[in-house]
Amino acid sequence: MSSTEAVETGEPADAIGLTESTRELAEGRTTSVEQVRAALSRIEASQGSLNAFRHLRAEAALAEAAEADRRLAAGERLPLLGVPVAVKDDTDVLGMPTYFGCDGDLPAAIADSEAVRRLRAAGAVIVGKTNSCELGQWPFTEGPAFGATRNPWNTGHTPGGSSGGSAAAVAAGLVPAALGSDGAGSVRIPAAWTHLVGIKPQRGRISVHPQSDAFQGLTVNGPLARTVADAALLLDAVAGPHPDDPHRPPPVQASAAARRDPGRLRIALAWRPPLTLTGSAPHPEVRRAVTALAEALARLGHDVEEARPRYGLIGLGFVPRATVGIAELAARHPDPALLDPRTRSALRTGTRLGGRVVRAAREREVRQHRRIGAFFRTSRTRVGYDVLLTPTTALPPPPIGRFDGLSAWRTDVTMAEACPYAWPWNVLGWPGINVPAGFTTDGLPVGAQLLGPSRSEERLISLAAQLEADRRWYEHRPPAPSLSVRPGGGR
Repeated sequence: MSSTEAVETGEPADAIGLTESTRELAEGRTTSVEQVRAALSRIEASQGSLNAFRHLRAEAALAEAAEADRRLAAGERLPLLGVPVAVKDDTDVLGMPTYFGCDGDLPAAIADSEAVRRLRAAGAVIVGKTNSCELGQWPFTEGPAFGATRNPWNTGHTPGGSSGGSAAAVAAGLVPAALGSDGAGSVRIPAAWTHLVGIKPQRGRISVHPQSDAFQGLTVNGPLARTVADAALLLDAVAGPHPDDPHRPPPVQASAAARRDPGRLRIALAWRPPLTLTGSAPHPEVRRAVTALAEALARLGHDVEEARPRYGLIGLGFVPRATVGIAELAARHPDPALLDPRTRSALRTGTRLGGRVVRAAREREVRQHRRIGAFFRTSRTRVGYDVLLTPTTALPPPPIGRFDGLSAWRTDVTMAEACPYAWPWNVLGWPGINVPAGFTTDGLPVGAQLLGPSRSEERLISLAAQLEADRRWYEHRPPAPSLSVRPGGGR
């Protein structure tokens, strides 16, 4: 499939974005039942080819849609009242198991997570839970428990991971927007590989309760959508702490930021990733696309220059936290023998690195904030950069099965070669946004990330919205999902 073919083929006419969905409902041009039924129909028709969902809540979602229509008819208005959305299957939804990519029998959740509670409070109708790789470890969404989730732009390739199901669902127009989670790029990587906007917010911006500090503080929840306005709307709806949350950043107004000019910014373009010992460098087509995006930023009036952040040995703060986080979740599985051998390897490593080692890794964060924070301008008078621009991934989306049969070590090395750029911002807990950067000559999407210092979501969102108005990436859509079952697809 060429890039031109990808752009010219379109989605079903009723597959609209989150902002437009809410507007149509508020103006009475459609009903929630119509929107939810259409979403469920698209999901079921595409499941054999894309396999984006692990669970559907068809009966419950239609009942909730009928109730939303009654509320809309009575004049009630909420930010997402009646709109169908999806959540990743690491998120507790009352009455549904939270498999998080695992096989086996797991109990149903006894309560909604805080993020789901807030989605419901905003009026959203959750139609189902999307696929994730096992415990969110890898930049692909494949596994024996559910098969392979496929990229709508080319079903021979992965949509990324671990929020690959959410990304595939939004990119294919199955739902207007979806929630994912990001512990090492797991929102930004699939957003890059499916031509979406994906926001990794500040740690604590969206609650991860019933977890208190997911993956030792690495993981946050974040929205995936086709436009900045849609992602910002979902962020506003779901943001806020649970009373027990340890991280409580002050509120932001994401939707307002998406309508605001960012002003003239100093933007650093960085090609070299942090030390990964793999010699990672951006693929020529990734470099070409990100260079074009940097040139667009310069044309929009920003000062853009190449620079190198001082990452230091930030991996020493990441590896213990990531493996301990996997070990904590894996140890709770009722039948660990069902887990991927690579997961069991991470469990053993995480068990060894717990206690003093992981505490020392977390204590390094203060120094990492200070060193990398010096790269940014923290006041109007201080010389520094406002935003860091990097590729989101070093490579375009790999083929389905690229990671099959690899050892834990080879999987980690191959993963680091493909995705060396995203994970440092999880160590820091700072915000970042993937924006679509373009396509390879084979029509595969690639992305760039806008990264900022602590609590800089509003600036990043304003800049992304300005770039979107210029680049109009939302006009490019993948082919409508095939209704045929493809080899290696879902069950």
